Amino acid sequence: MDTVVLIIFIVVYVGMFLGEIPGLALDRTGVALLGAIALLATERVSPADAWAAVDVSTVALLFGLMVVSAQFRLGGFYAHITRRMSAAEVSPDVLLLLVIVAAGVLSALLANDIVCLAMAPILADGCARRGLKPVPFLLALACASNVGSAATLIGNPQNMLIGQTLKLSFGRYLLDAGVPSALGLIAVWGIIRWSVKGKWHGASHVLQSHGPRFNGWQTAKALTVLAILVVLFLVTAWPRDVLALAAAGLLLASRRMHSRSVLGLVDWQLLVLFFGLFVVNHALMSSGTLNRLMSASKDAGIDVAHPGVLFAVTVVLSNLVSNVPAVMLLLPSATHPQAGPILALASTLAGNLLIVGSIANIIVVDQAAQVGVRISGREHARIGIPVTLATLAIAAAWLAVRSE
Repeated sequence: MDTVVLIIFIVVYVGMFLGEIPGLALDRTGVALLGAIALLATERVSPADAWAAVDVSTVALLFGLMVVSAQFRLGGFYAHITRRMSAAEVSPDVLLLLVIVAAGVLSALLANDIVCLAMAPILADGCARRGLKPVPFLLALACASNVGSAATLIGNPQNMLIGQTLKLSFGRYLLDAGVPSALGLIAVWGIIRWSVKGKWHGASHVLQSHGPRFNGWQTAKALTVLAILVVLFLVTAWPRDVLALAAAGLLLASRRMHSRSVLGLVDWQLLVLFFGLFVVNHALMSSGTLNRLMSASKDAGIDVAHPGVLFAVTVVLSNLVSNVPAVMLLLPSATHPQAGPILALASTLAGNLLIVGSIANIIVVDQAAQVGVRISGREHARIGIPVTLATLAIAAAWLAVRSE
């Protein structure tokens, strides 16, 4: 056991849990990068091994899909959809359903973080204009984006990592995760509708948010590229990372949409987080420490490779260190045929429990605060806890049926 590697690993994952290192102006990305640098500086990992530790296919897929999602945002698609929903002449509970369906479907096909970033301020403004309390609708956006993103292998970063690492079939995973995600969206609607108890209206002072102007041509181009991409994912065995990069290349080759604007919307922080964690986890595995820890837990009667245990451990660990670090740590134990769907569904659905459980939650809360809407941890928990318990129960039951 390499003590230096173990200490660096512990510091990094404590940083994942706290979201920072006390006394330093570091977020999770900074902590992961600092850990990788420390391993290089102490010569526990060579530069060549550090590069080899990075799963290039996952990073490439993530980058390519970020560019596709950026095209939608710059074309004003998210803002346009949100404005149209907010202005629809429907009852509040139907509007809530529209928000949940839109957020769920968009998050299943595009990065859920960008969906929340683009929709949250427009939604808050639209609700205030109608005299509706924005908070229930914003919580619906956050919860639905997490639940919807679980449906596919491109809905969120951890699903992309799982799909690429375990070489999962896009269509087969959709059969495993599509039903619990759809039922989960219904559960989100029912829980929020029940919690509001008909008290939808209330005066709110919200700063106006317009978003990018809608551009039909740029949006149509993005929709066409995305549709072709999803079809190819479903009907071919071509590498998803290469297809995503090809899609990004097509969109970047534009006469009107400047590449600087598109690349400016890529979440480089998330990509750096991936790089850092790949190196830190590689060092732990190479030192043999991870295998010893897994053997010790198995001897204690906790076999992480067992489907039920893996599901439970994933839920707990995702809320302790966030879902991407949790998945990276548990992937070496994903040996069961259903391990991929278990990891993906459990890590994603667990993210609704607390505000810090997923980046999507944090984005919605931060964007709401910027336009004058405050969402407290208590308000989120009133919705997040029952949503998490209900959706996890649905997923566990469905996976049990699928494994028979």
